Amino acid sequence: MLKKLGDIIKWIGQHFLGMLFLLIVFVVLMPKTPTELNPANLQEIELTGPIMNADEIIKEIEDAQKNPRIKGVLLTVNSPGGAVPPSIEIAYAIKELRKHKPVIAYASGIMASGSYYSSIYANRIIANPGAIVGSIGVIMESANIKELMDKIGVKTQIVKEGTYKEAGTPTRKWTAQERAELERLTKDTYELFVSDVATARGLDINASKSYADAHIFSSKRAKEAGLIDEIGIKSYAKGELIKEAKVKKAVWKEKDKLEAFMEKLEGQSILKLQSYFYGLKASL
Repeated sequence: MLKKLGDIIKWIGQHFLGMLFLLIVFVVLMPKTPTELNPANLQEIELTGPIMNADEIIKEIEDAQKNPRIKGVLLTVNSPGGAVPPSIEIAYAIKELRKHKPVIAYASGIMASGSYYSSIYANRIIANPGAIVGSIGVIMESANIKELMDKIGVKTQIVKEGTYKEAGTPTRKWTAQERAELERLTKDTYELFVSDVATARGLDINASKSYADAHIFSSKRAKEAGLIDEIGIKSYAKGELIKEAKVKKAVWKEKDKLEAFMEKLEGQSILKLQSYFYGLKASL
């Protein structure tokens, strides 16, 4: 019995790539669904998980902008935020997209920090009643592992030029000069974040302590603070986009079968998690 089981496992191992190829071919050649026969006129773009790279979602946004058949876009957000540059890239891509067609951002779970930044230029922001919104702030952090290094007998050897070149090092406590330099950088990034939120949402920048300052809001309080426009479930957000896009019969774009299949196979979650612990960076 064990020998037969071993033979089966061995056969699967030897023919795995062939089976995978056949499966991909099957997915690609599957008969078209009825929705594929009717051109899509609305598109949902998902912003999910930590924001470390914006390339894929920027491509989706740009494709939606160039496609004359797409009359409106729903940006569905469930993300705790992430790195500063990709969050800004997404925000400004949405800003450009709304010049051509309506965009509604929907907070399905968490729309905080960098993912809120990414959403501010949508025509409207609608949040699920149980969503978490806000956390308008910036953080820069690094571990101090000097005691651990001393315990295991590891010492660093460094050659550098520039007073602040080692600012943010995890191998020792930062000097007062280094901390001040990093605090200036964090403050600059925070002021940019608050300025863009105030401009996009029509809020008083002088009253930013009430809606920024890294406050974490429920949907109800986020609406009171002016960070979102409405509270509702996803079907409501879709219905509002249909009205704004002025389409008679809504046909939502479906992802390509191969693309959807490959996304399930990809295991990028670990890589994204690892990126949080590599080096010093300002995060939203």
